[in-house]
Amino acid sequence: MTQWLPAALLALISFGLWGLFTKLAIVYIDSKSALVFQTVGVVLVGLVTMSMLNFKPATDIKGLSFGLLTGIAYGVGCLFYFIAADKGKIITVVTLTALYPLVTIILSYFLFREAVSFKQWIGIFFALAAIYFMS
Repeated sequence: MTQWLPAALLALISFGLWGLFTKLAIVYIDSKSALVFQTVGVVLVGLVTMSMLNFKPATDIKGLSFGLLTGIAYGVGCLFYFIAADKGKIITVVTLTALYPLVTIILSYFLFREAVSFKQWIGIFFALAAIYFMS
């Protein structure tokens, strides 16, 4: 088995639970409060991870900057995800937001000149078609 597959499967399960727990949280509290408590959960995971690094994370300024931008983008995305989940059907919201890799793929294509094969473009088309069918 490839080395990345177990981690990817655990991420898949975790993200699936994240979508479910989002809807459960906003049944009882407002979306912005749910985001605050989700952030506390992320901080707890961060503290456990920092302890695994003996509280000495790498500090290259470019890596640190992009790491912070990653957190900001994640936080903003989560805020709007919670708002959308509060106002819409979780099935549709999760399906649409799960297509976030399309943004990465398109940006990577233009910024990094990463190749996208014909088969991958077909996959992108079907992903977009899924949104139509799920909505």
